[in-house]
Amino acid sequence: MSIPSGFHPLDPLSADEFRAATALLARDHGVTAPQWRLAAIELIEPAKADVVAFEATGTVPARIVGVNCLERSSNKTYQARVSLTRDAVVSFTHIPGAQPNFTVDEWEEADKALREHPEVIAALAKRGITDLSLVFMDTWTYGDAVLPEEYRGRRVGWSDTWVRARAGANPYAGPVNGLHCIIDVNTMELLRIEDTFTVERPDVMGEYVPALVPEQLRNSSTRPPLAPLEIHQPDGVSFEVDGNLVRWQNWSLRVGFNYREGMTLHRVSYNDHGRERPIAHRLSFAEMAVPYRDASEDHYRRTAFDIGEWGLGFMTTSLELGCDCLGEIHYLDAVMHNSAGEPYEIKHAVCIHEEDAAVLWKHVDHDAGTETRRMRRLVVSFHVTVANYEYLVYWRFYQDGNIECEVRATGIMVASHVNEGQEHPSGSLVDQRTYAPFHQHFLVARLDLDIDGTANTVYRTETEMVPMGPDNPYGLALRQKSTPITTEGFDDYNWDTQRAWKVSNDNSRNSLGLPVAYKLVPTGTFPPFFDPSSPIFQRAEVVGHTVWVTPNDAEERWPAGEFVNQGGAGLGMPAWVRANRPVENTDVVLWYTFGIHHITRPEDWPVMPADTVSFWLKPAGFFDRNPALDVAASGAHNTNTNPEAGTSCH
Repeated sequence: MSIPSGFHPLDPLSADEFRAATALLARDHGVTAPQWRLAAIELIEPAKADVVAFEATGTVPARIVGVNCLERSSNKTYQARVSLTRDAVVSFTHIPGAQPNFTVDEWEEADKALREHPEVIAALAKRGITDLSLVFMDTWTYGDAVLPEEYRGRRVGWSDTWVRARAGANPYAGPVNGLHCIIDVNTMELLRIEDTFTVERPDVMGEYVPALVPEQLRNSSTRPPLAPLEIHQPDGVSFEVDGNLVRWQNWSLRVGFNYREGMTLHRVSYNDHGRERPIAHRLSFAEMAVPYRDASEDHYRRTAFDIGEWGLGFMTTSLELGCDCLGEIHYLDAVMHNSAGEPYEIKHAVCIHEEDAAVLWKHVDHDAGTETRRMRRLVVSFHVTVANYEYLVYWRFYQDGNIECEVRATGIMVASHVNEGQEHPSGSLVDQRTYAPFHQHFLVARLDLDIDGTANTVYRTETEMVPMGPDNPYGLALRQKSTPITTEGFDDYNWDTQRAWKVSNDNSRNSLGLPVAYKLVPTGTFPPFFDPSSPIFQRAEVVGHTVWVTPNDAEERWPAGEFVNQGGAGLGMPAWVRANRPVENTDVVLWYTFGIHHITRPEDWPVMPADTVSFWLKPAGFFDRNPALDVAASGAHNTNTNPEAGTSCH
C-alpha cells in the first residue's frame, strides 16, 4: 500500500481504501452484493504506542480495516479484519446470534417494500389513505426484550406509518396510530401487520416550511426583520488545517470520522511555552440511547440506540454556510459507504471556524485603569439527522485551556393523535388531540484522556462543609475532598457536594508542586428513571450512572455492546467492569453520561427549538497560572454606527 503525502495513521479511510477492503472480501470470501450486506466498514485504529512511534520516527503501522457483514440468506453475521498493508483478509469470523447495525439502504428498501405490499395498501385504504405517495413507512430496530418470540433468529424491524397532508408536507404531523408492520429486512418479507386501533385525524398545524404554514399565522407575526449580521475576518482565519490536523492558539488536534461515532477527535495537545503537552488521545460519543417513556401500543418498542443500531456517520449531513456555520469556514468532507461497500462522499461533513465568545478576562483598577481581553474559541462541529431528530455536536477549544462539548437537539418530535377526552399521561398535548411522548436522550461520551501522558488516576472531587465550632464559629469554612478511584466501576453526580471528576497525572507536577489534572465538570446529567429490573434499562446499564472509569482496552469501545441491534441485557460496560481491574496510575478511559430529559411542551411543536446541553473539561492545576495572560488586546475590528462607541480595549 502506497503512503500518500501528509499521511497519518489516524486519518479516516479514503474512498480507495473502502474499495480495496471490499474487493479483498469479494476475492477471498465471495462477499458481494446483493447476497451480502457490508453493514460497517471502519479503520481499526493503531495502538497508542504505534501512533507515538509513527510521530517520533515515521514508522508506519499496518493499515487494518474492520468489516461487519451479513450473509442475507443464512442471516449470519461475520466480522472481518482486512490488512491493506498486506493485501489480505487476515480474519473472517462468524459471530453467532449477532445482528449488525441497520443500514440506510435497508431503511429505504423497507419503506418501498411496505408501501407496495397489497396487505399494507389494503390496511391503509380501510383508514381512507389511498395516495401512497404521501405515505412514509419508518422502520425501527428491535431490542431483545420486545422482539416477538416467533421471529427470533431473523433480522427484523418494525415500522411506524406516517402520512403527509399534501406533497412536501411534514409526515411526522400525520401519524397513523395503531398501525405497525413487522418486516424481515433480509428478504423484505412482510411478517405481520398489527392493526390495533384507529384515531380520526384531528385538524393540526404541523407544518414548519414557510410556504406550508397557514397564511394567517405568517401574516399575524409582529416580529420586525433583523438587520444583517456579517462575520468577516479580513486577514483570514487564525487556525491552520493540514489534512486532518488542526492547529490554533497553542492547540493541536486531529479530526477523524467513522460510520458509528461520526466525527472523532484525536491527539489533543497544548503547546505550553514550547512544551507540547498531551491532554486527550481520543474524544468521541460511544452511544446514544433514546427510550420513549410511554408504555402505549404505539411507543413501547421505541427504544432507539442511534449510535449502536444505526451509526452517526451514516446520518451525518452536509453543512451550509450562513445556516449551519457562520463566518470564515474551513470544511472537511467525509467518506462513507453503502451496504454494497461502495464509497460515497459527504461534502462539508465537518465545520471548523472561530467565534468571538465575549470577555476572556477583565479588571478595572482605580489607578491603572482597565485591562480587558476578548475571548476567541475554535469550534469543530458536525450535524446528524436521525429520522425525525437532528443532533448538532460542537467541540469548542478556548484560549484558557478549557474544552467544551455542546450538543443541541432539534428537529421534530414523535407525536400521536388521541380521541376526544382520551388521557395521555406519558406525554404533553402539543396540538389538537395530539400529544408528544416524554422521552430521554442519553449520550455517552468516551473520554480517553492522557494528561501529560498515559499514567493517570481519576479522583472524585467534592466540597464539604466544615462543622461549626471553635475553629469555624460562623460556619463559613469549606474544604475540598479528593478521593482516588482505584478500581473500575461507576460513580454518580451528587448535587449536595457538587461532585466532579479530576483526571490527574500524579507523576507530573506544576511549579507549585501539585499534580497536573483536567476536571470533568458535569452538566446535563439526570437519573435514568428506570426500575433496575426493566429489560429496557438492562440493555443500556451504562446510562444508569453518571461516570464510569475503566482501563483503556482497544476492544472495549461500545458501552451497550458491539452488536446492539436485537441485543439483550448485560452487554458492554456491565460485562467489562465485573473484572474489577485496577485503574490507578494507568491508562484510563472516563465515560460520561449526559443528555436531555425531554418533558415535551407545545413550544417544541411543530419543529423544536434547539435544546442545548454541554459539559466541560477544565484544567485543574495543569497550568501554573492563567494560560491566557499572553492573549493580545483586541483592536478596532468592530464596525459600529454609534460614534460614541469605543474603538479598542486595553
